[in-house]
Amino acid sequence: MFSPSTIKAIQDIMRQDVGVDGDATRLSQMVWLIYLKILDDEDKALEIRKDKFIPTLPKKYQWRTWAGPLDGMTGDKLIDFVNNDLLPGLRDLPESGNKRTDLTRMAFKDVYNFMRKGTLLKQVINKINEIDFNASKDRHAFNDIYERLLKSLQSAGNFGEMYTPRAVTQFVVEMVNPKVGESVMDPAVGTGGFLVHALEHMRKQVKSVKDEQKIQQSIHGVEKKPLPFMLLITNMMLHGIEEPVTMRRGNTLEKPIRDYTDSDKVDCIITNPPFGGTEEPGIESNFPKEFQTRETADLFLVLIMRLLKKHGRAGMVLPDGTLFGEGMKTTLKKQLLEECNLHTIVRLPKSVFAPYTSIATNLLFFTKGESTKEIWYYEHPLPEGQKAYSMTNPIKFDEFEKEMKWWNNREENNQAWKVSIDEIIKRNYNLDIKNPRTPVDVLESPEELLETYHNKQQEVKKVLEQIRTVITEALSHHDTK
Repeated sequence: MFSPSTIKAIQDIMRQDVGVDGDATRLSQMVWLIYLKILDDEDKALEIRKDKFIPTLPKKYQWRTWAGPLDGMTGDKLIDFVNNDLLPGLRDLPESGNKRTDLTRMAFKDVYNFMRKGTLLKQVINKINEIDFNASKDRHAFNDIYERLLKSLQSAGNFGEMYTPRAVTQFVVEMVNPKVGESVMDPAVGTGGFLVHALEHMRKQVKSVKDEQKIQQSIHGVEKKPLPFMLLITNMMLHGIEEPVTMRRGNTLEKPIRDYTDSDKVDCIITNPPFGGTEEPGIESNFPKEFQTRETADLFLVLIMRLLKKHGRAGMVLPDGTLFGEGMKTTLKKQLLEECNLHTIVRLPKSVFAPYTSIATNLLFFTKGESTKEIWYYEHPLPEGQKAYSMTNPIKFDEFEKEMKWWNNREENNQAWKVSIDEIIKRNYNLDIKNPRTPVDVLESPEELLETYHNKQQEVKKVLEQIRTVITEALSHHDTK
């Protein structure tokens, strides 16, 4: 019987292994093991339902064969099998025409075993065997735990980019409002948060088995990094997608934008492309000269405009830098406003993505095929008495209730204001427009100013010490000559 304590027990066992260091490594190790258990449980169910069922994996790689029995392999024999047979075998699975097999080969391309002690690995396997993914109670309980595991990545350095707060993904999906029969895409899908909410949103509209089949075939995601891709397809299977073959491992920016045809276009795009980072050299050459940059978020905005069908709808996260940036960014915003109706920008507080980043972010909503006449802005306020969001006090979906009530009956108020296209053109397409009803920046309290000053002093002191060390070492080296 699965319980939340099962996952904690797995994490505690892994902490005893010297090869597993840090939250991201622990999650990476856990997720490929759980993936194989989910796959095996689903295969058992499919064997009963389908007359001509073909197993996803060769028998010796099936979870029930090497990990099922409590008295099976352990110690050095288990580590040797996993490192030198199981994982290499999964990376090199032959093309069989079985979509689940092909997906597994793709998922295990860059997967490794970090655990070094076979007895501890066996203990982890025994704990995972307590979960029956064919039991709806276990599956539902694990879904909640899985969401918490994903959230824990938010504080794990660069891995934080994999997780968009659940409240944000749900709000974006609700406002874009994908319908059964429409194609939905996340071109930088991460662990699949936007698509999970799209599934839940569209399933409320399902009236037949055919509708459910349409939904399963209509969601598309692309992710280039191995860990989030494994997390993604596990997430999809946990949410009832038997063959998440519309998820692809790759980088949507690597394909020259002119090569995307009408068949690639979709009705809805919901995404949080990585921001604050740059693409590898050469990626920018896939884009028209006037849009060539290595800033990831800007390239994705160009791509999204290309991938939307006429009358297609998009909801995406973008940093402030794109809103006020000049040069290529000005050209990009000009085209966005001419090709699309950028009808709404929701301005989020800086701390929404903390502790991963404190960059100020915005939610942009636009429709392809009609030019912008005016943009409505809505400044999302922090809850009363709260100075910032944090891991322990994150943004919540019910905070968006005011925006949702306002959405279809728009009036200017203390949080909402509109700006005409003429005004935006006068501003040279600078979209970083502050709330006109907000008083001049409120000064920090003396205590806050003193704390900021103290922190800056400490930073300066640290830099001076580093400079002093470098100079001392240089002089010492010179004196020994």
